[in-house]
Amino acid sequence: MNPTSPAIRDPSDEPLARRVGRWALALLFILAGMNHFLNPDFYVRIMPPYLPFHRELVWISGVFEILAGAGLLVDRWRSAAGWGVILLLLAVFPANLHMALNPDDFDFPAWALYLRLPLQAVFIAWAWWASRSSTNPRHLQEKHP
Repeated sequence: MNPTSPAIRDPSDEPLARRVGRWALALLFILAGMNHFLNPDFYVRIMPPYLPFHRELVWISGVFEILAGAGLLVDRWRSAAGWGVILLLLAVFPANLHMALNPDDFDFPAWALYLRLPLQAVFIAWAWWASRSSTNPRHLQEKHP
């Protein structure tokens, strides 16, 4: 491929804040996914009772959190991984809602459980922003000497 092709993007064209935000989100999801295997009982406990196969769902969500976090760090997979993070955040929302509606069953203050609900929207926005290409169109233009 021609090095001046618009398909080749110079990473330095991307804002530092986006790169740092992406790495932070990726690390958060990779570590959270790993925690599904290190502390599965915590996640099983927060599953709404109407969902079947609690332990299996915890493992599945852990695998996808690790994959999505890692995918954010690979240019080719970044956009798909961003959508994957968003879908994961939507998929785990019932567990967050279950915790907020049953605060006496958990070792967290009720206010924190309720605050966590709108924070999901913040995480969704973060995932969308961190998984987008730079908004600077310079990387889409051919570079001329």
